[in-house]
Amino acid sequence: MNFRKCMVCCMTLWAASAQAQNYPVKPIRFIVGFPPGGATEFVARLIGQKLTQSMGQQVIIDNRPGAAGNLGIELAARAAPDGYTVLLVAPNITISPSLYKKLAYDPVKDFAPIARVAAVPMVIVTPGNLPTPTLKDFIALAKAKPGGLNYASSGVGTSLHLAAELFKLQAGVNLVHVAYKGSSLAMNDVISGQVHALFIGIPAPAPHIKTGRLRGLAVIASQRSATLPDVPTVAEAGMPNLEVATWYGVFAPGGTPGAIVNKLNHEINQAMQSADVKEKLAAQSTDAIIGTPEEFSAYVKKEIAKWAEVVRKAGIQPE
Repeated sequence: MNFRKCMVCCMTLWAASAQAQNYPVKPIRFIVGFPPGGATEFVARLIGQKLTQSMGQQVIIDNRPGAAGNLGIELAARAAPDGYTVLLVAPNITISPSLYKKLAYDPVKDFAPIARVAAVPMVIVTPGNLPTPTLKDFIALAKAKPGGLNYASSGVGTSLHLAAELFKLQAGVNLVHVAYKGSSLAMNDVISGQVHALFIGIPAPAPHIKTGRLRGLAVIASQRSATLPDVPTVAEAGMPNLEVATWYGVFAPGGTPGAIVNKLNHEINQAMQSADVKEKLAAQSTDAIIGTPEEFSAYVKKEIAKWAEVVRKAGIQPE
């Protein structure tokens, strides 16, 4: 009996290895849970173009927007675990489990992490005329006027919202949340001075920071941004433990053979190290990232735990 089990195991491993060696033999569907034209699709297309070249099969972008990205995630969770469906994820996949009691997927059990591929550092901005030239000044003003300052976000439960709530918990301040339907509307009201703060990815506010319409208080990153070299990091500004970024990663459906996951990881890491991809990402103030599936898995679990604590302590409820 033990011999038969051993033979079955060996045959299964051999079949998986043979499948990975031949993979891919047909086009690969790359699901993006957001509309065409956004930053998520931009990253997906960069990767897809490189994989098409290196793997000899077309990678087809499949935009499935809806429910804050959850429709695309659910579709990928139900796909066959054969390596011919992959998914580009953003921070929402680690936030949604804490916001929604009923999700049609489990971000840990239903997916095989392949690689975290890119990250856009956030910057804390205020109106250019707000009399708080530094982050410490802003915190001091917020403490002097509990509930007297507010902050904008792109909606309840978004990464912009959660970033501000994490800041509030760490800084010990009371800021009032003003939710908008999108980051552009939120940023416009900060520029006009109707709202006092916004946590947002660097690309959109950078031109306004340079003209003085917005003031960048701190970049939430370990080092200064080449786009905003005069804006200090959060550590330099006095909050070394504030860690938030808009990141992107690639998942396969759970159960995808490890050999295929490793092959995709290798090809994607090669793509992210290419000079042209780095250059295109840098133009959008986005950092290319390489790593192993195990590192990405650990990162996802850490993010899920972090946002669960923030959602619980802040008492956030989905709209």
